[in-house]
Amino acid sequence: MKPQRLNPKPLLLALAASFALAACSVGPDYVRPQMDEQLGNAPAVFKEGQNWKPAQPRELSADGKWWEMFEDAQLNALVEQVDISNQNLALAEANFRSAMALVQSARAAYSPTLDASASATRSRSGSSSSSTGSAGVRNTYSFALNASWEADVWGSVRRSVEASQASAQASAADLAAARLSAQAALAQDYLQLRVLDAQQKLFDETVAAYQRSYRLTQNQYAAGTVAKSDVIQAQSQLKSAQAQALDNGVSRAQLEHAIALLVGKTPSTFSLPPAPLAAVAPPIPQGVPSMLLERRPDVAAAERRVAAANAKIGVAKAAYFPSLTLSASGGYQSSSFADWFSLPGRVWSLGPQLAQSIFDGGARRAATAQAIAAYDGTVAQYKQAVLTAFQAVEDNLAALRILEQEAAVQDEALQSARQAVVLVTNQYKAGTVSYVNVITAQATALAAERSALDILNRRMAASVLLATALGGGWDEKSLADLAPLAEQSEAKAKGLKENAALR
Repeated sequence: MKPQRLNPKPLLLALAASFALAACSVGPDYVRPQMDEQLGNAPAVFKEGQNWKPAQPRELSADGKWWEMFEDAQLNALVEQVDISNQNLALAEANFRSAMALVQSARAAYSPTLDASASATRSRSGSSSSSTGSAGVRNTYSFALNASWEADVWGSVRRSVEASQASAQASAADLAAARLSAQAALAQDYLQLRVLDAQQKLFDETVAAYQRSYRLTQNQYAAGTVAKSDVIQAQSQLKSAQAQALDNGVSRAQLEHAIALLVGKTPSTFSLPPAPLAAVAPPIPQGVPSMLLERRPDVAAAERRVAAANAKIGVAKAAYFPSLTLSASGGYQSSSFADWFSLPGRVWSLGPQLAQSIFDGGARRAATAQAIAAYDGTVAQYKQAVLTAFQAVEDNLAALRILEQEAAVQDEALQSARQAVVLVTNQYKAGTVSYVNVITAQATALAAERSALDILNRRMAASVLLATALGGGWDEKSLADLAPLAEQSEAKAKGLKENAALR
Protein backbone atom coordinates (compact mmCIF):
# COMPACT_ATOMS: atom_id res chain seq x y z
CA MET A 1 0.00 0.00 0.00
CA LYS A 2 1.35 3.41 -0.96
CA PRO A 3 1.76 5.90 1.88
CA GLN A 4 -0.94 8.59 1.89
CA ARG A 5 0.17 12.14 1.37
CA LEU A 6 -0.86 14.82 3.83
CA ASN A 7 -3.38 17.25 2.41
CA PRO A 8 -2.05 20.66 3.57
CA LYS A 9 -5.15 22.60 2.55
CA PRO A 10 -7.08 22.34 5.88
CA LEU A 11 -3.96 23.26 7.85
CA LEU A 12 -3.21 26.25 5.62
CA LEU A 13 -6.78 27.43 5.93
CA ALA A 14 -6.58 27.17 9.71
CA LEU A 15 -3.33 29.12 9.76
CA ALA A 16 -4.73 31.80 7.49
CA ALA A 17 -7.84 32.13 9.63
CA SER A 18 -5.81 32.36 12.83
CA PHE A 19 -3.53 35.08 11.49
CA ALA A 20 -6.47 36.97 10.02
CA LEU A 21 -8.11 37.05 13.43
CA ALA A 22 -4.88 37.66 15.33
CA ALA A 23 -5.55 41.38 15.49
CA CYS A 24 -8.91 40.79 17.18
CA SER A 25 -9.08 41.44 20.93
CA VAL A 26 -12.33 41.19 22.83
CA GLY A 27 -13.03 43.32 25.87
CA PRO A 28 -12.92 47.09 26.30
CA ASP A 29 -9.84 49.10 25.32
CA TYR A 30 -8.42 50.98 28.27
CA VAL A 31 -9.37 54.61 28.83
CA ARG A 32 -8.14 56.37 31.94
CA PRO A 33 -11.04 57.27 34.27
CA GLN A 34 -11.97 60.94 34.08
CA MET A 35 -12.29 62.73 37.40
CA ASP A 36 -14.35 65.70 36.14
CA GLU A 37 -17.17 63.68 34.66
CA GLN A 38 -17.38 61.11 37.42
CA LEU A 39 -17.18 63.43 40.40
CA GLY A 40 -19.39 66.27 39.31
CA ASN A 41 -16.94 68.80 37.94
CA ALA A 42 -14.16 68.60 40.51
CA PRO A 43 -12.55 72.03 41.04
CA ALA A 44 -9.65 72.77 38.73
CA VAL A 45 -7.81 74.92 41.30
CA PHE A 46 -6.87 74.61 44.93
CA LYS A 47 -7.89 76.98 47.67
CA GLU A 48 -4.25 77.43 48.61
CA GLY A 49 -2.78 77.92 45.14
CA GLN A 50 -3.42 79.19 41.64
CA ASN A 51 -2.72 77.78 38.17
CA TRP A 52 -3.48 74.22 39.19
CA LYS A 53 -5.18 71.65 37.00
CA PRO A 54 -6.69 68.17 37.64
CA ALA A 55 -3.98 65.50 37.86
CA GLN A 56 -3.52 62.76 35.28
CA PRO A 57 -0.90 60.24 36.46
CA ARG A 58 2.07 59.88 34.15
CA GLU A 59 5.36 57.99 34.33
CA LEU A 60 7.07 58.69 37.64
CA SER A 61 10.23 60.82 37.55
CA ALA A 62 11.73 60.77 41.03
CA ASP A 63 15.31 61.83 40.29
CA GLY A 64 14.99 65.06 42.29
CA LYS A 65 16.54 65.01 45.75
CA TRP A 66 13.77 66.96 47.42
CA TRP A 67 15.29 66.63 50.90
CA GLU A 68 18.18 68.88 49.87
CA MET A 69 15.84 71.88 50.11
CA PHE A 70 16.39 71.77 53.89
CA GLU A 71 20.13 72.42 53.38
CA ASP A 72 21.28 69.94 56.01
CA ALA A 73 24.31 67.83 55.10
CA GLN A 74 23.63 65.22 57.79
CA LEU A 75 20.07 64.73 56.51
CA ASN A 76 21.34 64.34 52.95
CA ALA A 77 23.78 61.64 54.02
CA LEU A 78 21.14 59.71 55.95
CA VAL A 79 18.57 59.74 53.15
CA GLU A 80 21.16 58.35 50.75
CA GLN A 81 21.40 55.28 53.01
CA VAL A 82 17.68 54.49 52.74
CA ASP A 83 18.01 52.92 49.26
CA ILE A 84 20.91 50.76 50.39
CA SER A 85 19.77 49.29 53.70
CA ASN A 86 16.02 49.72 54.21
CA GLN A 87 14.36 46.30 54.34
CA ASN A 88 10.90 47.56 53.34
CA LEU A 89 12.47 48.79 50.11
CA ALA A 90 14.14 45.41 49.65
CA LEU A 91 10.71 43.76 49.94
CA ALA A 92 9.13 46.18 47.45
CA GLU A 93 12.02 45.61 45.04
CA ALA A 94 11.57 41.83 45.30
CA ASN A 95 7.84 42.24 44.57
CA PHE A 96 8.72 44.30 41.50
CA ARG A 97 11.08 41.60 40.20
CA SER A 98 8.33 39.04 40.75
CA ALA A 99 5.90 41.18 38.74
CA MET A 100 8.40 41.46 35.89
CA ALA A 101 8.77 37.68 35.88
CA LEU A 102 5.00 37.38 35.53
CA VAL A 103 5.17 39.61 32.44
CA GLN A 104 7.68 37.23 30.88
CA SER A 105 5.50 34.29 31.85
CA ALA A 106 2.47 35.86 30.14
CA ARG A 107 4.48 36.62 26.99
CA ALA A 108 5.57 32.99 26.80
CA ALA A 109 2.02 32.11 25.68
CA TYR A 110 2.78 33.80 22.34
CA SER A 111 5.27 31.02 21.51
CA PRO A 112 4.61 27.35 20.73
CA THR A 113 5.55 24.65 23.21
CA LEU A 114 7.84 21.79 22.31
CA ASP A 115 8.06 18.59 24.35
CA ALA A 116 10.24 15.52 23.91
CA SER A 117 9.51 12.02 25.19
CA ALA A 118 11.25 8.65 24.99
CA SER A 119 10.14 5.30 26.36
CA ALA A 120 11.04 1.63 26.32
CA THR A 121 8.34 -0.82 27.43
CA ARG A 122 7.94 -4.59 27.59
CA SER A 123 4.35 -5.87 27.62
CA ARG A 124 2.41 -9.12 27.45
CA SER A 125 -0.97 -9.52 25.87
CA GLY A 126 -3.72 -11.75 27.28
CA SER A 127 -3.46 -14.44 24.56
CA SER A 128 -0.53 -16.63 23.54
CA SER A 129 0.56 -18.01 20.20
CA SER A 130 0.83 -21.84 20.06
CA SER A 131 3.08 -21.68 17.03
CA THR A 132 5.66 -19.32 18.52
CA GLY A 133 5.13 -19.94 22.23
CA SER A 134 5.85 -16.26 22.95
CA ALA A 135 2.71 -15.79 25.04
CA GLY A 136 2.11 -12.34 23.44
CA VAL A 137 5.25 -10.71 24.94
CA ARG A 138 6.62 -7.76 22.95
CA ASN A 139 9.01 -4.84 23.29
CA THR A 140 8.13 -1.26 22.25
CA TYR A 141 10.65 1.53 21.81
CA SER A 142 9.40 5.05 21.04
CA PHE A 143 10.75 8.59 20.74
CA ALA A 144 8.61 11.62 19.88
CA LEU A 145 8.69 15.42 19.61
CA ASN A 146 5.37 17.14 20.28
CA ALA A 147 4.72 20.77 19.35
CA SER A 148 1.57 22.79 19.95
CA TRP A 149 0.54 26.41 19.59
CA GLU A 150 -2.73 28.01 20.58
CA ALA A 151 -3.53 30.89 18.25
CA ASP A 152 -4.40 34.07 20.09
CA VAL A 153 -7.52 34.53 17.98
CA TRP A 154 -9.55 36.53 20.49
CA GLY A 155 -6.70 38.40 22.15
CA SER A 156 -6.72 36.49 25.42
CA VAL A 157 -2.93 36.30 25.50
CA ARG A 158 -2.57 39.94 24.50
CA ARG A 159 -4.95 41.00 27.24
CA SER A 160 -3.07 38.82 29.74
CA VAL A 161 0.23 40.43 28.74
CA GLU A 162 -1.40 43.85 28.94
CA ALA A 163 -2.67 43.09 32.44
CA SER A 164 0.68 41.75 33.63
CA GLN A 165 2.54 44.75 32.21
CA ALA A 166 0.18 47.17 33.95
CA SER A 167 0.56 45.21 37.18
CA ALA A 168 4.35 45.38 36.85
CA GLN A 169 4.13 49.13 36.34
CA ALA A 170 1.95 49.35 39.44
CA SER A 171 4.57 47.33 41.33
CA ALA A 172 7.25 49.76 40.15
CA ALA A 173 5.13 52.62 41.45
CA ASP A 174 4.71 50.74 44.75
CA LEU A 175 8.49 50.54 44.99
CA ALA A 176 8.73 54.29 44.36
CA ALA A 177 6.02 54.88 46.96
CA ALA A 178 7.87 52.78 49.53
CA ARG A 179 11.07 54.70 48.80
CA LEU A 180 9.33 58.07 49.07
CA SER A 181 7.58 57.02 52.29
CA ALA A 182 10.85 55.88 53.87
CA GLN A 183 12.61 59.08 52.81
CA ALA A 184 9.79 61.21 54.19
CA ALA A 185 9.69 59.29 57.48
CA LEU A 186 13.44 59.68 57.90
CA ALA A 187 13.32 63.39 57.10
CA GLN A 188 10.50 63.96 59.58
CA ASP A 189 12.23 61.97 62.32
CA TYR A 190 15.57 63.66 61.73
CA LEU A 191 14.15 67.18 61.70
CA GLN A 192 12.12 66.49 64.83
CA LEU A 193 15.24 65.09 66.51
CA ARG A 194 17.13 68.29 65.73
CA VAL A 195 14.25 70.33 67.12
CA LEU A 196 14.51 68.25 70.29
CA ASP A 197 18.23 69.04 70.37
CA ALA A 198 17.33 72.72 70.20
CA GLN A 199 14.76 72.15 72.91
CA GLN A 200 17.36 70.38 75.04
CA LYS A 201 19.62 73.39 74.67
CA LEU A 202 16.70 75.57 75.76
CA PHE A 203 16.13 73.39 78.84
CA ASP A 204 19.82 73.47 79.72
CA GLU A 205 19.85 77.27 79.49
CA THR A 206 16.60 77.45 81.47
CA VAL A 207 17.98 75.22 84.21
CA ALA A 208 21.08 77.41 84.41
CA ALA A 209 18.89 80.53 84.67
CA TYR A 210 16.69 78.93 87.34
CA GLN A 211 19.80 77.96 89.30
CA ARG A 212 20.87 81.59 89.30
CA SER A 213 17.39 82.60 90.49
CA TYR A 214 17.53 79.93 93.19
CA ARG A 215 20.87 81.26 94.43
CA LEU A 216 19.44 84.79 94.32
CA THR A 217 16.52 83.83 96.58
CA GLN A 218 18.91 82.03 98.95
CA ASN A 219 21.04 85.15 99.21
CA GLN A 220 17.97 87.34 99.66
CA TYR A 221 16.67 84.99 102.36
CA ALA A 222 20.06 84.96 104.12
CA ALA A 223 19.97 88.77 104.13
CA GLY A 224 16.49 88.65 105.63
CA THR A 225 14.84 90.55 102.81
CA VAL A 226 12.56 87.72 101.54
CA ALA A 227 10.60 84.89 103.07
CA LYS A 228 11.51 81.20 103.04
CA SER A 229 8.65 80.60 100.59
CA ASP A 230 10.59 82.38 97.85
CA VAL A 231 13.45 79.90 98.23
CA ILE A 232 11.07 76.93 98.12
CA GLN A 233 9.29 78.26 95.03
CA ALA A 234 12.60 78.80 93.24
CA GLN A 235 13.74 75.31 94.14
CA SER A 236 10.47 73.77 92.93
CA GLN A 237 10.72 75.64 89.65
CA LEU A 238 14.33 74.49 89.19
CA LYS A 239 13.52 70.82 89.82
CA SER A 240 10.55 70.96 87.43
CA ALA A 241 12.77 72.32 84.65
CA GLN A 242 15.37 69.60 85.32
CA ALA A 243 12.65 66.92 85.06
CA GLN A 244 11.48 68.33 81.72
CA ALA A 245 15.05 68.31 80.46
CA LEU A 246 15.39 64.62 81.36
CA ASP A 247 12.04 63.75 79.78
CA ASN A 248 13.16 65.34 76.52
CA GLY A 249 15.83 62.67 76.28
CA VAL A 250 13.21 59.89 76.06
CA SER A 251 11.68 61.28 72.87
CA ARG A 252 15.09 61.93 71.36
CA ALA A 253 16.28 58.37 72.01
CA GLN A 254 13.15 56.92 70.39
CA LEU A 255 13.59 59.10 67.31
CA GLU A 256 17.22 58.04 67.03
CA HIS A 257 16.13 54.39 67.16
CA ALA A 258 13.50 55.03 64.45
CA ILE A 259 16.13 56.59 62.19
CA ALA A 260 18.40 53.58 62.74
CA LEU A 261 15.62 51.28 61.59
CA LEU A 262 15.00 53.35 58.46
CA VAL A 263 18.65 53.13 57.41
CA GLY A 264 18.74 49.40 58.16
CA LYS A 265 20.87 49.42 61.31
CA THR A 266 20.33 48.20 64.84
CA PRO A 267 19.83 50.97 67.43
CA SER A 268 22.85 49.76 69.40
CA THR A 269 25.18 50.44 66.45
CA PHE A 270 23.73 53.81 65.43
CA SER A 271 23.92 57.20 67.08
CA LEU A 272 23.45 60.85 66.15
CA PRO A 273 25.34 63.22 68.44
CA PRO A 274 23.42 66.36 69.46
CA ALA A 275 23.90 69.20 67.02
CA PRO A 276 22.33 72.59 66.33
CA LEU A 277 19.35 72.73 64.01
CA ALA A 278 20.98 73.49 60.65
CA ALA A 279 17.92 72.87 58.46
CA VAL A 280 15.88 75.79 57.20
CA ALA A 281 12.18 75.75 56.40
CA PRO A 282 11.80 76.11 52.63
CA PRO A 283 9.55 78.86 51.28
CA ILE A 284 5.97 78.08 50.31
CA PRO A 285 5.79 77.27 46.58
CA GLN A 286 3.69 79.72 44.59
CA GLY A 287 1.62 78.56 41.64
CA VAL A 288 2.72 74.89 41.81
CA PRO A 289 0.94 73.17 38.89
CA SER A 290 -1.11 70.14 39.80
CA MET A 291 0.84 68.17 37.20
CA LEU A 292 3.30 67.62 40.02
CA LEU A 293 0.62 65.34 41.46
CA GLU A 294 1.20 63.11 38.44
CA ARG A 295 4.52 62.15 40.02
CA ARG A 296 2.80 60.71 43.07
CA PRO A 297 3.63 57.00 43.03
CA ASP A 298 0.45 55.96 44.86
CA VAL A 299 -1.69 57.71 42.22
CA ALA A 300 0.36 56.12 39.44
CA ALA A 301 0.04 52.68 41.04
CA ALA A 302 -3.72 53.04 41.42
CA GLU A 303 -4.09 54.11 37.78
CA ARG A 304 -2.00 51.18 36.53
CA ARG A 305 -4.14 48.76 38.53
CA VAL A 306 -7.19 50.15 36.75
CA ALA A 307 -5.50 49.35 33.43
CA ALA A 308 -4.68 45.82 34.60
CA ALA A 309 -8.25 45.21 35.76
CA ASN A 310 -9.57 46.50 32.43
CA ALA A 311 -7.38 44.03 30.51
CA LYS A 312 -8.61 41.15 32.69
CA ILE A 313 -12.17 41.84 31.48
CA GLY A 314 -10.94 41.00 27.98
CA VAL A 315 -9.37 37.78 29.26
CA ALA A 316 -12.66 36.77 30.87
CA LYS A 317 -14.71 37.59 27.73
CA ALA A 318 -12.31 35.66 25.48
CA ALA A 319 -13.40 32.48 27.26
CA TYR A 320 -16.78 32.73 25.48
CA PHE A 321 -15.15 32.01 22.11
CA PRO A 322 -13.61 28.80 20.74
CA SER A 323 -9.89 28.17 20.97
CA LEU A 324 -7.78 27.10 18.01
CA THR A 325 -4.76 24.88 18.70
CA LEU A 326 -2.28 23.80 16.07
CA SER A 327 -0.35 20.67 17.04
CA ALA A 328 2.28 18.47 15.43
CA SER A 329 4.20 15.44 16.57
CA GLY A 330 6.81 13.21 15.01
CA GLY A 331 9.18 10.48 16.05
CA TYR A 332 10.09 6.83 15.82
CA GLN A 333 8.50 3.67 17.17
CA SER A 334 9.77 0.09 16.85
CA SER A 335 9.61 -3.30 18.54
CA SER A 336 13.36 -3.74 18.10
CA PHE A 337 16.00 -1.62 19.80
CA ALA A 338 18.33 -2.04 16.81
CA ASP A 339 15.68 -0.70 14.43
CA TRP A 340 14.40 2.01 16.79
CA PHE A 341 15.44 4.98 14.64
CA SER A 342 14.98 3.31 11.26
CA LEU A 343 12.87 4.86 8.51
CA PRO A 344 10.07 2.25 8.66
CA GLY A 345 9.53 3.13 12.33
CA ARG A 346 8.86 6.80 11.64
CA VAL A 347 5.50 8.14 12.87
CA TRP A 348 3.97 11.65 12.72
CA SER A 349 0.75 13.58 13.10
CA LEU A 350 -0.27 17.13 12.22
CA GLY A 351 -3.50 19.09 12.41
CA PRO A 352 -5.59 21.85 13.99
CA GLN A 353 -8.03 21.48 16.87
CA LEU A 354 -10.99 23.73 17.55
CA ALA A 355 -12.48 23.59 21.07
CA GLN A 356 -15.53 25.33 22.48
CA SER A 357 -17.15 25.01 25.87
CA ILE A 358 -20.87 24.35 25.35
CA PHE A 359 -22.14 24.45 28.94
CA ASP A 360 -20.30 25.48 32.10
CA GLY A 361 -23.10 26.27 34.52
CA GLY A 362 -22.55 30.03 34.25
CA ALA A 363 -18.85 29.94 35.19
CA ARG A 364 -17.79 32.24 32.34
CA ARG A 365 -20.58 34.68 33.06
CA ALA A 366 -19.56 34.76 36.72
CA ALA A 367 -15.88 35.25 35.81
CA THR A 368 -16.76 38.18 33.55
CA ALA A 369 -18.97 39.75 36.22
CA GLN A 370 -16.16 39.34 38.74
CA ALA A 371 -13.67 40.99 36.37
CA ILE A 372 -16.02 43.94 35.78
CA ALA A 373 -16.63 44.34 39.52
CA ALA A 374 -12.87 44.23 40.16
CA TYR A 375 -12.41 46.95 37.53
CA ASP A 376 -15.06 49.14 39.16
CA GLY A 377 -13.30 48.67 42.49
CA THR A 378 -9.92 49.75 41.10
CA VAL A 379 -11.54 52.81 39.50
CA ALA A 380 -12.93 53.79 42.89
CA GLN A 381 -9.50 53.30 44.48
CA TYR A 382 -7.87 55.42 41.79
CA LYS A 383 -10.34 58.27 42.25
CA GLN A 384 -9.92 58.08 46.01
CA ALA A 385 -6.12 58.23 45.60
CA VAL A 386 -6.45 61.37 43.46
CA LEU A 387 -8.85 63.01 45.91
CA THR A 388 -6.56 62.11 48.82
CA ALA A 389 -3.64 63.64 46.92
CA PHE A 390 -5.56 66.89 46.45
CA GLN A 391 -6.48 66.91 50.14
CA ALA A 392 -2.89 66.31 51.23
CA VAL A 393 -1.63 69.21 49.12
CA GLU A 394 -4.40 71.49 50.37
CA ASP A 395 -3.73 70.53 54.00
CA ASN A 396 -0.01 71.16 53.89
CA LEU A 397 -0.14 74.30 51.77
CA ALA A 398 -2.62 75.71 54.29
CA ALA A 399 -0.45 74.53 57.19
CA LEU A 400 2.67 76.18 55.76
CA ARG A 401 0.87 79.45 55.02
CA ILE A 402 -0.74 79.67 58.45
CA LEU A 403 2.30 78.47 60.38
CA GLU A 404 4.47 81.06 58.65
CA GLN A 405 2.12 83.76 59.92
CA GLU A 406 1.94 82.14 63.35
CA ALA A 407 5.75 81.98 63.57
CA ALA A 408 5.98 85.74 62.98
CA VAL A 409 3.43 86.48 65.71
CA GLN A 410 5.02 83.98 68.09
CA ASP A 411 8.44 85.56 67.57
CA GLU A 412 7.00 88.90 68.71
CA ALA A 413 5.46 87.21 71.76
CA LEU A 414 8.80 85.58 72.56
CA GLN A 415 10.70 88.87 72.43
CA SER A 416 8.17 90.43 74.79
CA ALA A 417 8.39 87.48 77.19
CA ARG A 418 12.19 87.71 77.31
CA GLN A 419 12.01 91.43 78.06
CA ALA A 420 9.44 90.77 80.78
CA VAL A 421 11.79 88.31 82.52
CA VAL A 422 14.60 90.90 82.63
CA LEU A 423 12.31 93.66 83.92
CA VAL A 424 10.56 91.56 86.58
CA THR A 425 13.87 90.08 87.81
CA ASN A 426 15.31 93.57 88.27
CA GLN A 427 12.15 94.64 90.10
CA TYR A 428 12.44 91.61 92.38
CA LYS A 429 16.04 92.46 93.17
CA ALA A 430 14.92 95.97 94.04
CA GLY A 431 12.21 94.55 96.29
CA THR A 432 9.29 96.11 94.43
CA VAL A 433 7.58 92.83 93.37
CA SER A 434 7.20 89.38 94.89
CA TYR A 435 8.90 86.25 93.59
CA VAL A 436 5.58 85.01 92.23
CA ASN A 437 5.94 87.65 89.50
CA VAL A 438 9.38 86.31 88.63
CA ILE A 439 8.10 82.71 88.39
CA THR A 440 5.20 83.79 86.22
CA ALA A 441 7.43 85.75 83.85
CA GLN A 442 9.95 82.90 83.58
CA ALA A 443 7.21 80.29 82.96
CA THR A 444 5.69 82.50 80.27
CA ALA A 445 9.06 82.91 78.57
CA LEU A 446 9.75 79.16 78.67
CA ALA A 447 6.32 78.44 77.21
CA ALA A 448 6.92 81.00 74.46
CA GLU A 449 10.30 79.45 73.65
CA ARG A 450 8.76 75.97 73.45
CA SER A 451 5.88 77.23 71.31
CA ALA A 452 8.33 78.78 68.86
CA LEU A 453 10.20 75.47 68.57
CA ASP A 454 6.92 73.58 68.20
CA ILE A 455 5.86 75.86 65.34
CA LEU A 456 9.24 75.34 63.69
CA ASN A 457 8.86 71.57 64.03
CA ARG A 458 5.38 71.69 62.50
CA ARG A 459 6.62 73.84 59.61
CA MET A 460 9.39 71.35 58.90
CA ALA A 461 6.95 68.44 59.06
CA ALA A 462 4.46 70.23 56.78
CA SER A 463 7.26 70.88 54.27
CA VAL A 464 8.15 67.17 54.23
CA LEU A 465 4.50 66.17 53.89
CA LEU A 466 3.96 68.64 51.05
CA ALA A 467 7.01 67.26 49.25
CA THR A 468 5.52 63.78 49.69
CA ALA A 469 2.08 64.94 48.55
CA LEU A 470 3.63 66.37 45.40
CA GLY A 471 5.38 63.08 44.64
CA GLY A 472 8.88 64.27 45.49
CA GLY A 473 9.08 67.97 46.20
CA TRP A 474 9.28 71.04 44.01
CA ASP A 475 11.84 73.47 42.69
CA GLU A 476 12.11 76.08 39.97
CA LYS A 477 13.42 73.57 37.45
CA SER A 478 10.54 71.14 38.00
CA LEU A 479 8.03 73.94 37.54
CA ALA A 480 9.75 75.08 34.34
CA ASP A 481 9.93 71.52 32.97
CA LEU A 482 6.24 70.95 33.62
CA ALA A 483 5.06 74.19 32.03
CA PRO A 484 5.03 72.84 28.42
CA LEU A 485 3.25 69.69 29.58
CA ALA A 486 0.61 71.80 31.28
CA GLU A 487 0.07 73.80 28.08
CA GLN A 488 -0.25 70.60 26.02
CA SER A 489 -2.72 69.14 28.49
CA GLU A 490 -4.82 72.30 28.50
CA ALA A 491 -4.83 72.37 24.68
CA LYS A 492 -5.88 68.73 24.55
CA ALA A 493 -8.69 69.31 27.04
CA LYS A 494 -9.86 72.33 25.01
CA GLY A 495 -9.87 70.23 21.84
CA LEU A 496 -11.94 67.51 23.49
CA LYS A 497 -14.50 70.06 24.63
CA GLU A 498 -14.72 71.55 21.12
CA ASN A 499 -15.23 68.10 19.59
CA ALA A 500 -17.93 67.32 22.12
CA ALA A 501 -19.68 70.59 21.27
CA LEU A 502 -19.60 69.73 17.54
CA ARG A 503 -21.28 66.41 18.21
